[in-house]
Amino acid sequence: MKTNKVRILILALIAGLVLLTGCTPTQTVKTAETAKEDTSWMFHDLVDARFVKAHMTVPMPENVMIIDARPYKGKYAKGHIPGAINITFSEFDKKIDLLPKDKNALLIYYCEGVKCKLSHKSAQKAEKLGYTNVKVYAKGYPEWVTLKGNYGSVSAEHVADLIADNKTVIIDSRPQKTKFDKGHLPTAISLPFSEFDSLQGKLPRDLNTPVIFYCGGLKCRLSHKSAAKALEMGYTSVTVFDKGYPEWKKVYGASSDTMQVKAGGVEGSFDLERFKSILANNPESILLIDVRDADEFAKGSFKTAINIPVENLEPKIKGLPDDKPIVFVCSTGARSGEAYYMTREVRKSLKDVFYVEAEIDFKSDGSFEIKKPK
Repeated sequence: MKTNKVRILILALIAGLVLLTGCTPTQTVKTAETAKEDTSWMFHDLVDARFVKAHMTVPMPENVMIIDARPYKGKYAKGHIPGAINITFSEFDKKIDLLPKDKNALLIYYCEGVKCKLSHKSAQKAEKLGYTNVKVYAKGYPEWVTLKGNYGSVSAEHVADLIADNKTVIIDSRPQKTKFDKGHLPTAISLPFSEFDSLQGKLPRDLNTPVIFYCGGLKCRLSHKSAAKALEMGYTSVTVFDKGYPEWKKVYGASSDTMQVKAGGVEGSFDLERFKSILANNPESILLIDVRDADEFAKGSFKTAINIPVENLEPKIKGLPDDKPIVFVCSTGARSGEAYYMTREVRKSLKDVFYVEAEIDFKSDGSFEIKKPK
């Protein structure tokens, strides 16, 4: 009897604690409801990857624009949906002129996934400007590159970085004789799409090797077709440089592979083998500036070099031409390195500035010897 009373008392105490703490089924449901994520910031018209792909063509139609709202350097340059232009949300107001004149054109915004608000904010701004057909691909680029058959596109600057790292295979999908032989990206191999099946042995054996295809620009489909074939073969890291050789010429100059600048292992330094090749084959393709003192220069230098001693360089930097790469040289790499950093600081707009990190022994007869620094 006493045992039953004790049990009843314990149960009564437990029930009281439950009531006091509010641990009821109704309260649990309310807590879950209040924990729902706020989605009021999201744009009202969302689309998926299939919708985006259905409106992608090469070239892109005038009434369709895919817009990447992410930062250029950190995101867009390293990978974006092919055909997309870059209008970061922070620069939306400055780049309104890039949007189509037709307010009925289809605008598809995307950014870095479902938690990224940049595309939604951009879409809202576009709608306020009067655009009537605005969409947001909410899952954005992170999903895009994981879907079967999809690939990304990269910028010229990123391609240049990859070439310098020498860890990526660059493939020119244009015809060899009429296009490739007249000019191509440094280190690129020729694999015309029309001969893809017969020449696919040129592709790397390791299917995980990064491969970048390019051709004649945004209106050229050859690189896209080649990328699709490579994916079908099982390559896992396939991208395109969709602006292709025309963009490379615009950014880095219209020279052939033996004339192209290639970065060295140290920031701003020029690859020594490429430098020797240019001196031997086409020294006029670069502006060579010897920054040693005038008396040193007079005793011997490169035939095409001009002399601007490093201490006299700064006031002349703004007047340097920008139609070809600029390469600074001295006898050890010290003064030329100083000239490089000075130029980058004074005139940030100059894209192709390098220096030679090497020991150079100039002879009075015009000959020279170039050695890697010790």
